[in-house]
Amino acid sequence: MDHSRATGSLATAMPLVLSFEANWRLRTVMLRGLGLAMMVSASWLWLFPGSVADPELNLVKVGVSVLFFVLGLVLMTTRDLHNQPEACFDPVRRELRVLRRDAQGQPKTVLRRSYDTIGGARLNDAAVQLFENDGSLLIEVPLGSSAARSQLRDQLSGAVQLFS
Repeated sequence: MDHSRATGSLATAMPLVLSFEANWRLRTVMLRGLGLAMMVSASWLWLFPGSVADPELNLVKVGVSVLFFVLGLVLMTTRDLHNQPEACFDPVRRELRVLRRDAQGQPKTVLRRSYDTIGGARLNDAAVQLFENDGSLLIEVPLGSSAARSQLRDQLSGAVQLFS
């Protein structure tokens, strides 16, 4: 049995799930860095000498310090919400499903389109764009790897018009 034929049939039988998340790790690092900077700046307000005798200024400094510390703490402890939608390309049912998790964490279908109702697709290195029959953009989903792009190209070829 040819290895490439076996992988090709596996690629057409397994659903491909792509996430809409685009660089969320970088966003998390940036938010935590901003939170740390705000917490440090809350303490730095007291390191610089100023008018110590002015009680109104000290009251403002206390308020700003507490605000910066609380906002910094919130930014440091925010977690990624895994409520981002996912696109599932199902080769068995020959359809695209967009799923989003509800409040209980259960996936709910928010869009279901058969491959034969999709006007066309354009696959590039970073994303796949799916178009309506009138040429308008239906959805754009980032591709995680060249393997995902290849698997999706295999699934869609023959079912959806592929644009170059």
